[in-house]
Amino acid sequence: MNPKKMIEEITALPIEERVMIVDSLLRSLNQPESEIDKKWIATARQRLMEMRTGPVGTAMPDNEVFDRVWQRFQK
Repeated sequence: MNPKKMIEEITALPIEERVMIVDSLLRSLNQPESEIDKKWIATARQRLMEMRTGPVGTAMPDNEVFDRVWQRFQK
């Protein structure tokens, strides 16, 4: 099957099926590395615990985070 025909058929599928296809394709390009994934999970859990117990303080609203990022890159 040629790629153009394949894309036409895929775009006609329901969104849920297209998401599954995209996810599969992305995973085939970027194979997960279990050791790195474990470290990210541990970091995320640690940060969540810090947010819940208070040492971090209050969370910054997402729009403020993105505003700061844009300001940094516009310099």
